Amino acid sequence: MSSPPVTGPATVPEHRGGPGPARFRPRRTPPAGVARPERRGVLSYWRQYLAISPFYLVFIVFSFVPVFYSLYLAFQRYDGLGTKQFVGLQQFEFLWSDPVFWLSIRNTLAIWVLSTVPTLFGALVLATVLHSVRRFKGFYRIALYLPNVTSIVAVAIFFGAVFSNDFGLVNAILGMVGISPVPWLSNPWLIKVVIALLMTWMWTGYNMIIYLAGLQAIPQSVYEAARMDGAGPVRTFFQITIPIMRPIILFTVVISTINGLQSFSEPQVLFASNAANQNLGGPGQAGLTTLLYFYQSAFLDNDYGYGAAIVWAFFVLIIVLVVINWRIVQRGRKS
Repeated sequence: MSSPPVTGPATVPEHRGGPGPARFRPRRTPPAGVARPERRGVLSYWRQYLAISPFYLVFIVFSFVPVFYSLYLAFQRYDGLGTKQFVGLQQFEFLWSDPVFWLSIRNTLAIWVLSTVPTLFGALVLATVLHSVRRFKGFYRIALYLPNVTSIVAVAIFFGAVFSNDFGLVNAILGMVGISPVPWLSNPWLIKVVIALLMTWMWTGYNMIIYLAGLQAIPQSVYEAARMDGAGPVRTFFQITIPIMRPIILFTVVISTINGLQSFSEPQVLFASNAANQNLGGPGQAGLTTLLYFYQSAFLDNDYGYGAAIVWAFFVLIIVLVVINWRIVQRGRKS
């Protein structure tokens, strides 16, 4: 008599390497009648590469090649017409002992500090205020961003007229309240203040738009929880908004460092620096920035080798300052 059939789960084959159910992966075969797509090589996309090639050609010709050619010129003595003469590190040795170069470095750093700190802080405050506005938000965005898209030459001419020593609008207003005229464009420190105000006026709106985008990404529940805990607007700003916005602040610090150290058009237009007037940077060269000194050496004095040495030394300084700012902000983030 046969035994009754065994009921229960069906036996599952095991792995050869150990217990457990075997797993089967079906082969991915295309449906019947559908051909497998062939892999296309790199050369098969030549039309797409041809479409984007103009950008890279322009970049190589007008940016990539000139950068490395300037590095080559930094080791040459060249006036633009004669033959080049290799001088090795003599340009950089003279640069190290050049008092005008160090004067331009001090002027650039002073203008950078006077413009970057109020620009970033003012942009963050404006973004916070604008984030809480309910009506006409688009109008305020356009109005605050408009200075950034205005021609820097027109802005510099406007500031030169407003802060003129003799007929400036600021001195006229000061005279109405009984204050004697201020030598805005002849005092060494006030020259730097005027250039810094010009740069602050132009770049505050740009950074404000970036901060506003970051603020809109913060959940409102965070601020509601802070208000429930009794935090006021000032405490919420310094203990919630700024810590959350730290990565965006780091980005704006790096960008502002690079842009702030490259001030050139502002002092050049303010003091009408050209071949006929080589008193670059105003009285006492108080507004002489490093890029303006490069312009004088290369295009007014026709010393292209020394001008290239100035640019590359200044490039190293910018990298050092960017790294320092990055480490400072990152250290505050880890703490």
